[in-house]
Amino acid sequence: MLGIESSCDETGVALFHPQRGLLAHALHSQAQMHAEYGGVVPELASRDHIRRLLPLVRQVLADAGASLAHIAAVAYTEGPGLAGALLVGAGLAHGFAFALGVPVIGVHHLEGHLLSPLLSARPPEFPFVALLVSGGHTQLMRVDGVGRYALLGETVDDAAGEAFDKTAQVLGLGYPGGPALAAFAQSGIAGRFSLPRPKMASDDLEFSFSGLKTAVATTLRKNAVDAQGRADLAAEFQQSVVDVLVSKSLRAVEASGWKRLVVAGGVGANQRLRECLGSAAAVRGVDLFFPEQRFCTDNGAMIALAGALRLKAAGHAGAFGVRPRWDLGTLEAS
Repeated sequence: MLGIESSCDETGVALFHPQRGLLAHALHSQAQMHAEYGGVVPELASRDHIRRLLPLVRQVLADAGASLAHIAAVAYTEGPGLAGALLVGAGLAHGFAFALGVPVIGVHHLEGHLLSPLLSARPPEFPFVALLVSGGHTQLMRVDGVGRYALLGETVDDAAGEAFDKTAQVLGLGYPGGPALAAFAQSGIAGRFSLPRPKMASDDLEFSFSGLKTAVATTLRKNAVDAQGRADLAAEFQQSVVDVLVSKSLRAVEASGWKRLVVAGGVGANQRLRECLGSAAAVRGVDLFFPEQRFCTDNGAMIALAGALRLKAAGHAGAFGVRPRWDLGTLEAS
């Protein structure tokens, strides 16, 4: 299975074998290109995908010691994402499939993230509770199997990753904001400033992070904050987000009656989240699964894996198309 990811600002290609696992993968990040603009420029993203995809396919085939003749099917990110960027991947995928006479299947980007821990040496078994936490999504899901997902709770405003990016801007940090803020927070100490833990005490499994950015901006405006103070404020912000994510995730696990928790998405790479959630899960006897760091961000490997699992069950090719807005809840079970 050739997997192609082009939903936003990362171009990913991978080759996956159902029995042998991941054979090779390659990824190009557009972060440096978009940094000049302080965010993703959709037209530039699409054009860069056009430049990068074919060289990455050649690289992956060479790394795997394979040729086009070995490709038995092609999977691509059908949505959600930037329409133009998605169309680049879809066009290449369907072109390959037509030329090679093999099936092609569109994959939901978030399903790729949900299933990415299955690429690890210690994959989780179904069922499990999943915390899907990225720049655009913060959701708690019940996962009974491939395509069998139930939403337990989600953010009512900003996603956690979005809050990281916006707060990084407030603190004058670079792009991409999430990794920059996390790195800056390492030199700070949480607790010097007091920030809220939004909805942490609520009875539901909803999240709300938009107020945190405002709280950080208000603190900066009302206090004379030096460089160390900004680092301390970054550390407090990060700890606030982590505290909420840990509390809600473990509450969801407890309500499910299961003892397996999967964390997926770009924010899953955050080291502080891994440390705090790992400690809390161990105390409660919860089996915790993270994707490998290299598979937390968008990548072709998760698309190839999800495509292989989907095609095995569906056994047919999909029609050409992209879905920039695609609700995960509309997916059908395999």
